[in-house]
Formats: sequence, C-alpha cells, structure tokens
Amino acid sequence: MYSTNLAFIGEWCRIQPAALHRLRLPHDSLVLQLLSNMASICVKTMHSAYESGEKGSPSNPLKFKDQDYEKLKNALLKKGQLFQDKEFPANLDSLGNLEEITEEQLEDVQWLRPRDLNPDAAFIVEGLSRFDFKQGNVGNCWFLSSIGSLTLCKSLLVEVVPQDQNFKDGYAGIFHFRFWRFGKWVDVVIDDLLPTHDRIPVSVSSRSGAEFWAPLLEKAYAKLCGSYGDMIAGLNPEAFKDFSGGVNMNYKLSKNQPDLFDVMKRAFQCNAMLGCGTFGGEKGKTFFEEFGLVDGHAFAVTGVEQVESRGRKVKLVRIWNPWGEREWIGDWSDKSALWSTVSSEVRANCLEVKDNGEFWMKMEDFCVYYEEMDICCKSPNFVDGDLESQWICSQTEDRWEEGISAGGSDSETSEFWTNPQYRLRLKEKKGGINVLLSLLQKPDEEHRSKVQYHPMGFFIYKVPPEAPEGQFPSSLFKSASPVSVCRFAETRELIESHSLQAGEYLIIPCTIESNMTASFIITTYSKEPVKMVRGHQ
Repeated sequence: MYSTNLAFIGEWCRIQPAALHRLRLPHDSLVLQLLSNMASICVKTMHSAYESGEKGSPSNPLKFKDQDYEKLKNALLKKGQLFQDKEFPANLDSLGNLEEITEEQLEDVQWLRPRDLNPDAAFIVEGLSRFDFKQGNVGNCWFLSSIGSLTLCKSLLVEVVPQDQNFKDGYAGIFHFRFWRFGKWVDVVIDDLLPTHDRIPVSVSSRSGAEFWAPLLEKAYAKLCGSYGDMIAGLNPEAFKDFSGGVNMNYKLSKNQPDLFDVMKRAFQCNAMLGCGTFGGEKGKTFFEEFGLVDGHAFAVTGVEQVESRGRKVKLVRIWNPWGEREWIGDWSDKSALWSTVSSEVRANCLEVKDNGEFWMKMEDFCVYYEEMDICCKSPNFVDGDLESQWICSQTEDRWEEGISAGGSDSETSEFWTNPQYRLRLKEKKGGINVLLSLLQKPDEEHRSKVQYHPMGFFIYKVPPEAPEGQFPSSLFKSASPVSVCRFAETRELIESHSLQAGEYLIIPCTIESNMTASFIITTYSKEPVKMVRGHQ
C-alpha cells in the first residue's frame, strides 16, 4: 500500500521562492484582427470553458470594476472631458510601494498624459515591437519581458491590446486592455495619466518618446494587480497566463537537454511565448561579471536558429533584455568574431549590432548560464511534437472549504476523501503524453503582493472496475495506491504532463494541510474528448 503522510509529502514539497530574484531594474488594425482569427501551425485548443460570445470569452470580456469602456468614452466625448479613473486614481496609493524611489522623489511625482509629454504622442507607430519600450524604476522585468514575447505572437497580441485606440480621433483620455484572469477574460479601463518624475516616466517608457501603448498596457496591469508596487517581483508564467489563458511548461536548464532546441523550434511554430531567467546569488554575480549577463533577471526568448560554422551545425538562441541594453558578451554576441564564420546571408538575416538588449548565444551556453525557461501557448502541441492531434481543454472552477471539502494531503486520514474528486475517462492510449493537468489557485486578495498561496498538488488514482459512482469513500483509499502524486508547491499554478493508459482515473486536488480554504480552477488538456465528472458526497 502506498501511504502518504506529512513527512512523505515534505519530500515531494517544492515550495517556490517569492521570485525576489526576478525584480532587476535599470498596423493596421484590420490586418492584425485577421491574424488573430487565423489558425496557427498548431491546431488550436478547444476551450470548453466558454463558448464564443459568452460572458468572459475573448469576444465578450467581463468589465473589470464594472467599468464599461464604450459607455464611459461616449459620455466623456459628449461632455468634452478627459477621463480620470476613480477606481485607479492618479495618487500615491496607485503607485504603491516602490523601493527604488525615495520618499522625496515620490512627493515630486506628477501624473501627466502622453500629450503633455509629447505633442506628437501616438498609441502605436508602425506596429508593436519589443523595441518600442524599456524598463523603468519598477522591478517588473518578468512582466515587461513577457510583453516582449507577446509582441511576437500577433494573434494573442490583438486580444490583449485593442488596436483601434489613438490620441486623435475620438480621444477622451481613456484606454482599455484585456487579460485572462482565472478562467475569464476581463476588459480593464484606465485613464492615460502616467506617473513621472522630472517629466520622465517612473516606470516603463517609450524608447522613441512618442509611442505609448506599452506604458498604458503596464498601467492597466498595475490596476489589475492593485498598484505599480504590486507588480514588483514575479515570473514569466504569471504574465503569460494572463495574456493567453494557455498552458505553460517550465524547463529547468542544464547541459543535458538534447531535445530542448527542437521543443523551442516547435514552440515558435505554435505561436508560443518564451521567457527565461538567469541565476541569482553568487552564481549569478559570477556570470554577470564574466559575461555581462544581468543576474537574477527575466528575459524574453525571441528566436532560435541553426547555422553552419566551419563545417559544423551550431544551434543559436536569441534573447532580449527588457532593459533595452546590457547584453551577453560571450560567444556569438553582437561583436563576436564567430559571426565571420557563417555565410553573409546568415549574418544579414540574424545579426544586428545594436545596443538594444537583444543578443544571440549558442544553445549549450544558454543551458549553462540561464536557470530556467518557460513556454506558454494556447495549444500544448509543442510538448511532444505531434502537430496533428487536437488537444481538447476542459476547465472547472471549484473550492476547498474548511471543514467541508479541504481534506489535506494525508491519504490515511478520515478527511482526505472529502477533498474535491473528479473522474476522468480515457478511451484509448495513443502513445506519448496524452494528458496535462493544471491546478490554478484563485486568490481572494485584490493586491497581488499580499496574496498568500497554499501549498497544493494533486493525486491521481486508477479507478477499479468495482468502484461505485460518485465520491470515493474513505475506506477505498486505505487499500488504493496512487498512480501519481504531484509535487506540492506554494504557487499560483501547477501543471504536469502524464502518459496514462486507457481507463478511468480519479483526480484529487488538495492543499498540503487540511482545512485550508481557497478557490481553484482545475483544467485538463487531452488528446481525446474526456469529461471531468465531479464526485459529490
């Protein structure tokens, strides 16, 4: 019998750090909409969580704080007024706790509109690019590097950033952006008053000084998080998820990653977002001093390329620093002599010697000097290389309630069976990974920096033929051994891939301790139609 107690769970438990090492500081709308509707190389995932047009769907997002963009804008235009957002006012509360800004500087912060900063202000100039902006004095490199990745995914980009906004026709100082939040798309309305000090934006700024889609997108996300200060410290998967609602896979990098380059190539084919992070601590500082990399910092992965150099094939990875500067100075960097060993055509296509924060490095170095990489896509096709199969997504919201349905992770206790239980039936096994399970906690706290996630995970049991319908009783767990136990983590989302044989399975999401109350979303991605059936007591 496979028994699970708290001591055993402690061996599985991987409590993730608070991501403090990720806070380093320093167009045509019609065409884009068509791109949004085009199928990518990967077959699109079917989202059974909502139908087109349903509230919370991409075409009919919920109104954050009950603010209706169209109604507000029309009323402002009739009155000839500019929007001032009472839900996210231009004051210190909206700025929040910004460690890199002194109290004296905070007192001098002015909230100015883009046209106050530049009379030629534009929302978008010749399309949206990662080179349009650079990080400011807010430690949210995780978010800005994720925006850099988003700009390469045009179909996702038009869902997040409505393209029909400007500072000319119908301007009323009001803008809006869309994010996926815990199972639903929401439309976030903001005014365009931006925090500045000596007329320089406090946070992300326009590299040209005239293009403002990125600072306004950041403000909308700051409103979603509670304040600018609430955006400090994080990891790419959080922003990736909020930009897409997709599936995120994390890869711990090492020298032994023979298939990873192929996974990355498939990910770009599938219109995925890719991000990576460098080491913190002494190891990161050593790499920083030797090769110019920023330690404990989030970057975007913006391309992969295989080139021929001196008769050998070399795998290269392109990386972008949201600072807009500070680049790798090792092999295959902008001024590396190794570029003279490739054809002039390769140099013309790949090499751009600019201090713009973007650089190339070989795959082997990438796996040594970077700690981890995340890939997020609406479809998991990049995971196993099967671009033909259609992944089907099924999503369910539920809740652990203290004393009712929060039985903890010790399967030998009399309360373990009270956890939410789901039946999953698979008709056939086609080989390889065929099921991905995601467990996403939904916090009650509005301010992101104050959210406390419970360590959580899930058990998978094979359901015996003689098992009754409905909720598994406590007695069955005394003789049953789980097929799999997820590593428990104190994080917003857990996701694991599985290769399961045909049959019926019991999925039990739980917190590591009993009587922990929290809402969650459990999502299955599978290669055949399956139905997650909630067992009831």
